Amino acid sequence: MMKYIAIFILSFIFWILLTFSFSISNIVVGIAAALVTSFVFGKYFLKHVRPFLQIQRYYWLIIYLFIFTWECIKANFDVAYRVLHPAMPIKPGIVKVKLGLKTNIAKTILANSITMTPGTISVDIVGDEIYVHWIYISTDNVEEYSQKIAGRFEKYIKKIFE
Repeated sequence: MMKYIAIFILSFIFWILLTFSFSISNIVVGIAAALVTSFVFGKYFLKHVRPFLQIQRYYWLIIYLFIFTWECIKANFDVAYRVLHPAMPIKPGIVKVKLGLKTNIAKTILANSITMTPGTISVDIVGDEIYVHWIYISTDNVEEYSQKIAGRFEKYIKKIFE
């Protein structure tokens, strides 16, 4: 029963975000669409609903979104500097980053966050390691570059998804 409620809440929030209208008719249609969605698809999704209902995870999600936005802004300036610099100071390569995440969803969110940050692209996840193409490998120390690439996101993702 809880997973149907969770799907209903997610569907309704998604509807409101899509339409961004708070009129009575829009809310009624959103509730109807969320009910249909939860009844049709509820049995296929969300095997563990309890973490979804923990409010502190939403707090960490908001903090993570600010951290992610800040890191993207910094990375944009870094890539712009490297592109516009006459010597084009790049030192590209693929590095193996050690992960402290256990669940597949957390690893996937981290890989997507790394890819969406300019200058890095997630190539593959193998076990507890992720391979990342990095535009400028600044160090050969595994702990240092793991912290530079994944550390800024990993602790927040762990609090949200694990």
